[in-house]
Amino acid sequence: MTDLLDKNIRPELGEICEYVKNPLFARFCSEIKETYHCAETMEYSSCSWEKGWNVKFKKSGKTLCTLYPREGFFTVLVVVGKKEKPSVEEILPECTAELWLLYDHTQEGNGQRWLMIDLEDEGELYRNVLRLIQIRRNS
Repeated sequence: MTDLLDKNIRPELGEICEYVKNPLFARFCSEIKETYHCAETMEYSSCSWEKGWNVKFKKSGKTLCTLYPREGFFTVLVVVGKKEKPSVEEILPECTAELWLLYDHTQEGNGQRWLMIDLEDEGELYRNVLRLIQIRRNS
């Protein structure tokens, strides 16, 4: 079993997939890699709030999203900055109530909202997250 808190052992993506135990994680990673032609990087966070290994997807030096592995699901961090805000707020009425509430209740700081979105199935919220990432990439 992979210990995602051991900063001395960098896990491979396959090991994180085994830890999550949800095929959606691998599918999400594949979709991001194929859509944006980028590779994942494993990064260790020492932050007390989200300590451990996470998976980042970057394109042209910009982080598209960060994935935090959990057992049975994963959390996607998408930052909505000043550039993305108008486009995101335009699509929010079309998104799930869950995403709308999350956006509304996430404190804005330095012109950014850090949306932490839990995914466990390939429903409407999954598609909403992909739209947020697309807006982030295009801004």
